Amino acid sequence: MTDTDRETEGTTWTGLAADEWADDVYQPQQPDQASDPDEQLDADETLDDSGLDDLLDRGYSPVERPLAVDDRGTTAAEQRAGETLDDRLEREAPETPEAPADGPGDLTGGDGELYDEEVGTDRAGRLTQGGDGHVPAALTAQDVGIDGAAASAEEAAMHVVPEAEDLPHDERPPWMS
Repeated sequence: MTDTDRETEGTTWTGLAADEWADDVYQPQQPDQASDPDEQLDADETLDDSGLDDLLDRGYSPVERPLAVDDRGTTAAEQRAGETLDDRLEREAPETPEAPADGPGDLTGGDGELYDEEVGTDRAGRLTQGGDGHVPAALTAQDVGIDGAAASAEEAAMHVVPEAEDLPHDERPPWMS
């Protein structure tokens, strides 16, 4: 009996009737259907998913190579004799000091923090909603000084930009001229 004869009798190419296939079991692809190479596999069809929510729960599989088989202390006689402090210190890898950065938040060896002339250098304190009647209150805020605690991230990002008339003409940035 050929595969086509089975299909005509109500069974599939695997020899099972269509109602015998379970819904939650992976179904193999029919041999006459071509697989699209761009098609992504489902997570159930790959070995990448470990079933763990957190990546750190997966654990670490060490490399499969012998470690420290040539080191001193691997035989019983060497273990009884012990190891001197000089031998232990010789095996340690020296710690290389990190080069100092230019300022807070800088990358080591970088150009330093970028300074934007349009932002200003003075940080604003605690901001409260305010307005003078000409501009909606939702678009303006007043600096009422530093609160007893640290500033929120939004407040720390705010800087005071001086008005053009408060600066001498030769110290004004190009965008204020």
